Amino acid sequence: MSGFSPAGPAPAGAGGIATILDSIADGVFTVGPDWRITSFNRAAELILGISRDEAMGQPCCDVFRASVCETDCCLRRTIETGDPVVGQTIYIIDSGGRRVPISISTALLRDERGKVIGGVETFRDLGQVTELRRELEGDAAFSDIVTQSPAMDAVLGLLPRVAASDSTLLITGESGTGKELIARTVHNIGPRRDGPFVAVNVAALPDTLLESELFGHRAGAFTGAVRDREGRFGSARGGTLFLDEIGDVSPAMQVRLLRVLQERTYVPVGGAVAERTDARVIAATNRDLRALAASGRFREDLFYRLDVVGVELPSLRERREDVPLLVDHFIDRLNRIQGRNVRGAAQETLALLALHDFPGNIRELRNIIEHAFALCTGEWLRPEHLPANLRNGASMADGAAPRTLDEMEKWVIERTLRRCGWHRQAAADALGIHKTTLFRKIAALGVELPEQDGRSQRRT
Repeated sequence: MSGFSPAGPAPAGAGGIATILDSIADGVFTVGPDWRITSFNRAAELILGISRDEAMGQPCCDVFRASVCETDCCLRRTIETGDPVVGQTIYIIDSGGRRVPISISTALLRDERGKVIGGVETFRDLGQVTELRRELEGDAAFSDIVTQSPAMDAVLGLLPRVAASDSTLLITGESGTGKELIARTVHNIGPRRDGPFVAVNVAALPDTLLESELFGHRAGAFTGAVRDREGRFGSARGGTLFLDEIGDVSPAMQVRLLRVLQERTYVPVGGAVAERTDARVIAATNRDLRALAASGRFREDLFYRLDVVGVELPSLRERREDVPLLVDHFIDRLNRIQGRNVRGAAQETLALLALHDFPGNIRELRNIIEHAFALCTGEWLRPEHLPANLRNGASMADGAAPRTLDEMEKWVIERTLRRCGWHRQAAADALGIHKTTLFRKIAALGVELPEQDGRSQRRT
């Protein structure tokens, strides 16, 4: 290509320009007056999955298969009008048949004398950006659930069947176990995936506000109600309504919720006519609704309406083998958000985390890693980066803190065995290692075992 310059004379010859283009992270290609490709850089090869040799000389529409090629080609518009296109988001189909979101910009291609000799198009793969935005906005699917735990695998095995149903779903589990993530996953893999997912924490509002929030209100219903407002049951039509902390609603609100679940109708605050909703209801709680119903503190009929299908999430204490995976997951996410390159958590850090009971479950672990990430200035999250209460609570319980990796490993194994009543299989599960690996480490590190080895005890 000779004299390439979207804005003026070229600074280098053809070889120099090719080198420059190949150093750019964005894909770049140029076309001549016949719409055949005259240059094609390395990033374009990677994004489109087509080699430069295959692309050169081919019609651009055969190589760059974009959603706008036939209806509103941006490059053609630029060449015909002279107006550049900047940052327009479209989709292309790559060589593997995958639909890839990209951002494109176009400009005229001129020779040294300023004569238009074609066009240039640059494009950026938005796949990673889209993935990160999806993650930040809370969109969820199976890929967002990080686990190697048999307990969680059993839960995940239920979700496709649960998602295919329109029945009310009750998700139970301790605070921080990921109940909303499971609810979003059920929504996103089910037939309602194209509808809205509307989440409400029903414990966060008093009844007077919660009623309006859920059912909407009519203008004049109360001071400040200057216009009609649709409630969450209305805005969730065709989709899913997630009611978090359902165990904390008042008896009066329980009555109203029961009516909606039974009749699929509700009356807005200040209204006179009942409205219908087809929203699927998913409820979640960290409380034992069955026990609350038995004691009269939660309506039994509402409990049975909610518990048509039930999913119980294990605590992080019951899936300790997932701690290292989750740590890596959170570090990777923070690296992408902040543009850093933290390699992971040091072994001593993982050992301290393995000893923690995580009363706040996954939410607590995420907060711990964010705290450590903020303090870390190197490549590894070290114990000194952890919150002080976690370091101090683990290190002084049995005397002096371990000083070497072997001491730390021995200390972790002894603490875990003691917590599991010296039941070796239970301890191996808690540590996320095979039982034979635990036996080998016990012998190598000189871990002293009691005469009662716990094999006849109930596993905890």
